[in-house]
Amino acid sequence: MYLAEVKLSNIVKKQYSYKLKSYSSGFTSLIFIQMIAILFSFNGSSMMGGGSETFSYDVKYFTGSMILVFTMLWAFIVGILITTKAYRNDDYSFVTNQAASQYSNILFLLSACAFAGVTAFLSTHLFQLIAVFVLKDHSFMMQQLTVGEMLKGLCASYLYIFLLASIGYFAGMLIQFNRAFVFILPVVIFGLLILEGVVTGESTMLFKTGIFFGDETSFVLFAIKVIGVSSLFYAAASFLLRQMEVKA
Repeated sequence: MYLAEVKLSNIVKKQYSYKLKSYSSGFTSLIFIQMIAILFSFNGSSMMGGGSETFSYDVKYFTGSMILVFTMLWAFIVGILITTKAYRNDDYSFVTNQAASQYSNILFLLSACAFAGVTAFLSTHLFQLIAVFVLKDHSFMMQQLTVGEMLKGLCASYLYIFLLASIGYFAGMLIQFNRAFVFILPVVIFGLLILEGVVTGESTMLFKTGIFFGDETSFVLFAIKVIGVSSLFYAAASFLLRQMEVKA
């Protein structure tokens, strides 16, 4: 059967299903990473204190930010791994082309990030329950969230995770395009940070990048920013994949 006789949607569906089953070990590693993040979270995200001659107090803030950071790192690594030659060769177990491979990869990352977002959300609440049990001799104040606020937080976490996956996917494709980028990428990134620190006296590039997304008060605009930037990374990765096919 020729490729022209096979619907693209059917190819994508088969590859997507195959990747969900074949890469299941990645989801196991995610749970393990989130468990490690829970342990780190017991250090608290910030701390303050005060007192007088008769009493003193310490206030420690516990959040799920560490869990989200670890989950984003996992998504970044998965984005890179799926571009490696070993994973790309799996696509040729089917009748395929460049478009089908790209679409199935993006669908897989969308699903993986959705799973990661939900587990990060659940891990955060698990951490809170464990903290209350382990630190039961301490007083607790917990922020009460509405259902709408929790859903918005869950969606925001998913978007952050998906953004990191898109960056990892682009970085991985760049490395596959030319192995020299294994050295060039970290040199350029750290070089720019060091150069900015020397020229301006402070290195704020990463901070400003975080502000671009994190300081957005409108959730709709935040989502547009993340989806827009992620789309650019995926489009660039697709372009690199086409160039690799031309070279091959």
